[in-house]
Amino acid sequence: MYYFVSEAVSAGHPDKCADIIADSIVDRLLQLDSTAKVATEVFISGKHIIIGGEVKTAALVDTSFYEEIAREALKQIGYPEIGFKKDETLFPDETDIEVYISRQSPDITMGVVKEDDEIGAGDQGMIFGYATSEREDCMPTAFSYARQIRDVLYQYALKNPKIFGVDIKTEIVMDYGSKENFDNCKPQRIAKIIVAIPHNSSVEAEEVQVLVKKIIAEEVNFKAGHFNEDSIVFYINNTGRYVTHSPIADSGLTGRKVVCDTYGSYAPIGGGAQSSKDYSKVDRSALYAARWLAKHIVAAGLAKKALVQLSYVIAEARPIAVTVDTQHTSLIKMKDEELSQIIADKFSLSPKWIMQKFHLNKPSKESFLYADIAAKGQVGYAQYPWEQLDELNWFKSLKE
Repeated sequence: MYYFVSEAVSAGHPDKCADIIADSIVDRLLQLDSTAKVATEVFISGKHIIIGGEVKTAALVDTSFYEEIAREALKQIGYPEIGFKKDETLFPDETDIEVYISRQSPDITMGVVKEDDEIGAGDQGMIFGYATSEREDCMPTAFSYARQIRDVLYQYALKNPKIFGVDIKTEIVMDYGSKENFDNCKPQRIAKIIVAIPHNSSVEAEEVQVLVKKIIAEEVNFKAGHFNEDSIVFYINNTGRYVTHSPIADSGLTGRKVVCDTYGSYAPIGGGAQSSKDYSKVDRSALYAARWLAKHIVAAGLAKKALVQLSYVIAEARPIAVTVDTQHTSLIKMKDEELSQIIADKFSLSPKWIMQKFHLNKPSKESFLYADIAAKGQVGYAQYPWEQLDELNWFKSLKE
């Protein structure tokens, strides 16, 4: 046995509620002003919501603007569920919201808005992108299964609010069989599945366990050999009861689920969260670029795994370092340091370059919304612009 574990949380998790509110603010402000600079944080405890941070925009907004966004975001998530009482879940219309938004420091603006129309990094930072050949989408297996189980249970809860609530956590224990298999991207089987899903007080624990197993077995697309219900150990609501949930039961804070947002602990995380920030903040934009690079490296057959670090200093446009680590899985003669330099020479990777490539200043229902990304995860979904393999031929040429 050689286990590796990943978890995922649903949009209804208190921390995700905070992320989604923060990114709903980013969406709305960029739709009103594509040059807006946004860095807001959200804290939720019980029915109390605090929104704070810095914003610079030409749009005319006031306190009610932020209050409306917060309540609408919570309703979109699925609160309140009709099967739960007021002391068991969150009712958005009964929330108390405090807004403490100030104008972005002119010292930061001076470094971000450059005279040559370039965009300087909004802060210093180091960001990681990761990809693996375990799956066609170049995402880690245990993490992907945790997300898929989360998604089918969340959709069931939305459709059946008298049975389940939307504050859901899932966890997968993947058995690679050996360290060699792990290093070579060969997962063997799911050993354990952990689920926490709120249920109506009239639904017995045994009913929850049977129903959850049924939904997982019927709705999740597992790779052949990975799922054998008879040999998997299930932990479903392991305390025996999970009725009170949402921010009523546990506080929520932006940026506290960065591992669930990215690679499920298969790779390092950078110095900051993505949610709540506009594209000039490299914690957000450079994460997308780093994932785009790592995915291309693996998809092009240059390596079985790729970890890409991009590092920035405030007010400078281009990264101060581009580092590729193929984790001893390289499939070409080129050394990692050579590949790093070639990529740094080929792609600008400035906030403006990243913004233009992925249209980060134009969130919309037709392309992507940051709030939806906050709900599902920052990387790994085929429809995201930074998941497109549009430079695959160039990367494949490096094998020659």
